[in-house]
Amino acid sequence: MKMMFPIAGRRRSSRRNLGAALAMAMAGIASAQALTWEQVKEKFQAANPTLLAAQSSIDEARANEITAYLRPNPDLTLTADGTQLTPHLGVYRPFAGTDLSPSVSYLHERDHKRELRRDSARQSTEIAESGYQDQARTLLFTLRSAFVQTLQAKAVLENARQNLEYWDRELDINRQRFQAGDLAEVDLDRLELQRVQFESDYQNALVNLRTSKIQLLMLLNSRTPIENFDVTGAYEFAEQIPTLDGVRAIALEARPDLKSAVQNVELARLNHQLAVANGSTDPTFSLWWTHNASFNNPYDYNTIGGSVSIPLRVFDRNQGEKARTEIDIGRNEKLREAAEAQVFSDVDSAYVTLESTLNLLKPYRDKYLKLATTQRDKLSFSYQHGGASLLDYLDAEKSYRDTRLAYLNLIGSYLTAAAQLNLAAGREVIP
Repeated sequence: MKMMFPIAGRRRSSRRNLGAALAMAMAGIASAQALTWEQVKEKFQAANPTLLAAQSSIDEARANEITAYLRPNPDLTLTADGTQLTPHLGVYRPFAGTDLSPSVSYLHERDHKRELRRDSARQSTEIAESGYQDQARTLLFTLRSAFVQTLQAKAVLENARQNLEYWDRELDINRQRFQAGDLAEVDLDRLELQRVQFESDYQNALVNLRTSKIQLLMLLNSRTPIENFDVTGAYEFAEQIPTLDGVRAIALEARPDLKSAVQNVELARLNHQLAVANGSTDPTFSLWWTHNASFNNPYDYNTIGGSVSIPLRVFDRNQGEKARTEIDIGRNEKLREAAEAQVFSDVDSAYVTLESTLNLLKPYRDKYLKLATTQRDKLSFSYQHGGASLLDYLDAEKSYRDTRLAYLNLIGSYLTAAAQLNLAAGREVIP
């Protein structure tokens, strides 16, 4: 008995130290800046470097629209004529009779080549915008998964804290039983050793929470200390979900990758029209002025002239490009069909996963959680009054802890599956 009091004192001291650590950790979490999902998404859209870099592709595509719609520049030519090569009557003045004749020429593009280039560039801009939206869709899913993981880590940490506090209360009761001679020392030691598992659960949950926050801060490109950062949101599930046909219809309308596939078909058609137009001949108009006397008319020192130059299409040098762009139309139509099939596959897979998780959650909430709690409380009471063995009590406690943890993880799986369904649909169908 003399050895028992220092050991009990050390146990109480260790428990007080851990309790103080728990209090400090929970106080730090409580004082952190808690962001909702909408606030996290807003910060992500404003600061994520990958998303901001993707926006530059849209600006680049718009700059290409300017280049595509440029007109051909006119050409200015200066011709020197009349320079004297031999002396005249003993006088050599080589530049006395030199005349400069300026001329201007302009290439006229026919068959709406310029307009087709502009339309093709505009279509490329729309494809770049769809590509940006698709990249943003994927990144938002990654962000939502990290957000859900943080909420899950918080719920698991709170559960570990409650389990630890519950076990400490149980230990206090059993220590009193031991001091009263109602409990064997070996049983008390086994109960004390069981506390290690609760401490380990709490520490692991704390590490997982910090890791989740680090991942979320990386996506937000934020240097906020972990202690000053937190998120908040409902960690629960909804029993009602949209119908599969409804989600499919939303996906066909909202998926940016499918929209991009449709736009690529239109771009291929425009490029084919441009290839046909490029096969047409473009005349070059020229106009010039000369200052030189004509032998037929000694008074016309100043003359003007004009010409039209038309290439002769003896050979169609654009025939291969016409064939290539026509084939490209069919290729993009097949890719559009593949993209549509991928949309249905993504929606169906995500929907089945969500539905399966929901079917597991309902019995856990309505039956298994209550059953595990009741069994633990009954065996705890029975053990304290000598009606159950220590092994039965520990098994009941473990069963409760596993059931509760499985329920919390299932909620996390549900929220992740909901985010996956939002990703497949192209927009939020489950908030």
